[in-house]
Amino acid sequence: MPFITTQDATQIYYKDWGSGQPVVFSHGWPLNADSWESQMLFLAEHGYRVIAHDRRGHGRSSQSWGGHEMDTYADDLAALIEQLDLQGAALFGFSTGGGEVARYIGRHGTRRLAKAGLISAVPPQMVKTEKNPGGLPIEVFDGIRAGERANRAQLYKDIASGPFFGFNRPGAKVSQGLVDWFWMQGMLASNKATHDCVKAFSETDFTEDLKKFDIPTLVVHGDDDQVVPIDAAGRASARLVRNAQLVVYPGAPHGLTDTHKDKLNADLLAFLKS
Repeated sequence: MPFITTQDATQIYYKDWGSGQPVVFSHGWPLNADSWESQMLFLAEHGYRVIAHDRRGHGRSSQSWGGHEMDTYADDLAALIEQLDLQGAALFGFSTGGGEVARYIGRHGTRRLAKAGLISAVPPQMVKTEKNPGGLPIEVFDGIRAGERANRAQLYKDIASGPFFGFNRPGAKVSQGLVDWFWMQGMLASNKATHDCVKAFSETDFTEDLKKFDIPTLVVHGDDDQVVPIDAAGRASARLVRNAQLVVYPGAPHGLTDTHKDKLNADLLAFLKS
C-alpha cells in the first residue's frame, strides 16, 4: 500500500491511478479517499492520473493524536504533492476537503497547480460569527461533537440516512448502500480525528486563502445542501475567488459526488479540458 511520511512521522495513505495530467482529490468528513472513487475511475478512464489520500486519522492513514486542524491538513497535502513531484495538477476538494484545498493554496501557493475546484465545500467559513452572520450557529457543531462522544456509529447513520444525501426529503429514495458506505468510512477513522475535525471544518476562516487563488477555479454546490448551505459557502466563495466559475445543481444535496456523480463527472472533465 502506498504511503508518504510527514515531518511528524505520520503515515498518509494515498491511491494513485492512471496516467496523464495529475488530478488530486481531498475528501470530506468523516470519510476517506474512497469517497471520490466514482470521479477517480471516470477521470482515469479519460486519460488523467488521479490521486487521493486519506487525511491523517482517517481511513488507512496513521491515527495520530495531534494535527487535526487545517494548517496541518494543508501541509500534509503539500507533502503528498511534493513527494510525488506533481506539476500542473488540478486540485479538487469536497466539503472539508475544500477547506484543505483553500488552506493549501493560502500556505503553499499555486506553483504546482493548474486548476482548482471546490465541491460542496466549507469555505469561506461555516460557523456564525459577527463577521459571518450567514453561518450556522455554534450549537450545530456542538451537537455533532456531542454525538461523536455519545454514539458516533449512530451519528454517522443518522447523517447519511438524513441530510447528507438528501434522504430526509419527501419522496427521496433511500439507498441503504450509500448509508452503509458513509458509515463504514466514518468508522475507519479515529474518534479523536473526527471529533477534532469538526472544529477545523466549522470554525476555520478561509477568506484570506480564497483571495490568493490565481488559477481557474470551479465551484460546484447544490442549492438543497442542508449540511453546508450554498449561500454561506459556494456562492460566498465564488465571490471571493477571482474569476471563479460557479455551477449550481438545482435540488442537489451535500453528497452530490454520489447522488449527481454523472453530472459532476462530466462537469469536471469539461473543466479540465477547458
